[in-house]
Amino acid sequence: MKIISMESEMAIHDGGCHCKNVRWRVQAPAKVVAWSCNCSNCSIRGNTNFIVPSERFELLGNSEQFLTTYSFGTHTAKHTFCKVCGITSFYYPRSNPDGVAITYKCVDPGTLTYIEVKYFDGKNWENSYNQSNIASQSKVDFGN
Repeated sequence: MKIISMESEMAIHDGGCHCKNVRWRVQAPAKVVAWSCNCSNCSIRGNTNFIVPSERFELLGNSEQFLTTYSFGTHTAKHTFCKVCGITSFYYPRSNPDGVAITYKCVDPGTLTYIEVKYFDGKNWENSYNQSNIASQSKVDFGN
């Protein structure tokens, strides 16, 4: 069995929505752990994301004016999406309110070299949160 280390050099990743009105830049490893969630929102959208500390995320240009936000349940998560094309290229997750969840498929090609997908049981949120260590993903000292 081959073991792949998720330790990776930091890279600058640019990305955004389909219509390119929302653009951002994030500093994260070239190799990331992305989370696929089965909660009522993520399962419908098919979103799989990696999480970074909020200080490593930058919204570019006039992107803010093209964003709108949806929240539900505890209203901790802020699901941002483009008002024009409807794509959620990033959002502020309930699991990591001090971080940003980046939709890995919205990263411009060329800077992500490996994506390991882990599963988060959003239908049993509290149990999965406690078992997954997902909260560590938004900590600067975690290695993001």
